[in-house]
Amino acid sequence: MSEPLLAVKDLSVKFFTQRGVLHAVDRISFEVGKGESVGLVGESGSGKSVTALALLRLVTIPGRIVGGEIQLRGENLLKLNESELRRVRRDEIAMIFQDAGNFMNPIVTVGRQIEDGLPANMSAEDRHSTACQALRAAKVADPERIARSYPFQLSGGMQQRAVIAASVARKPSLILADEPTTALDATVQFEILKLLADLQVSSGTALLLISHDLAVIASVCRRVYVMYAGQIVETGETKDIYRKPAHPYTQALLGAILDPFEETETLSMVPGTIPDLTAPPTGCRFNPRCPKVFDKCREQEPPMILIGGPQAAKCWLYA
Repeated sequence: MSEPLLAVKDLSVKFFTQRGVLHAVDRISFEVGKGESVGLVGESGSGKSVTALALLRLVTIPGRIVGGEIQLRGENLLKLNESELRRVRRDEIAMIFQDAGNFMNPIVTVGRQIEDGLPANMSAEDRHSTACQALRAAKVADPERIARSYPFQLSGGMQQRAVIAASVARKPSLILADEPTTALDATVQFEILKLLADLQVSSGTALLLISHDLAVIASVCRRVYVMYAGQIVETGETKDIYRKPAHPYTQALLGAILDPFEETETLSMVPGTIPDLTAPPTGCRFNPRCPKVFDKCREQEPPMILIGGPQAAKCWLYA
């Protein structure tokens, strides 16, 4: 891959709580190329959403970014002042949050909210036209009507389309989509995922899609990073990881996906829970739940080990 659009290096985020220091994101590194679709997958509590917030420097007290680099086109975002950071948030990186309705102002029309994110030097007519074009790109059948509507007048799926429209209207270089199909029914989920995939291809915008569901990631993303307990434990081409997952955690995640064409009486599940990150396990963080654990796993933290091609896993099985 050529020089990446986004390069995250050894990023760490900690939360300083009364119970102790919680290691929410621990020395993770990953890349997103220009126009590329990349997935970040893991259970709830694995650190995915904190990672997304850190990319825009939106982590709030008691959380703090304590180390690493976040480079966009070679520029370290952690060194920008507030004015420069606002420029990046406005022009370069857009974020689509889960449960879109909670991130829209209920007393401001959808069109006005989209227009507010556009450059101030545009005329009122151009701003309205651009907002409607963005809604049309988000596959909204009647953009003029939706632009005049308030968020509470829209369904959950339409609210999500409106948030996506607000993101693409600015023509960003990168879209961060954090669980964009949560709480939507299966049909609407499929429509939203197809919309994101189509927009990513047609606009050439890079996409970082965050989800707990590997099937969702596989439907949209070319590459994937698997995250567990604040660390990235496997990475590679989505098709390779789907066919032959290497890390026992990835294998467990895939085993928990229900096959609609196969009869089964029990649904496979990952045993146990994510560890307390104020006192993470010694060695591999997955070792208390891993069916393949051996002594070294409990004693030493494994490095990321290349398995073949671009696929790598943070697991002593491949040392």
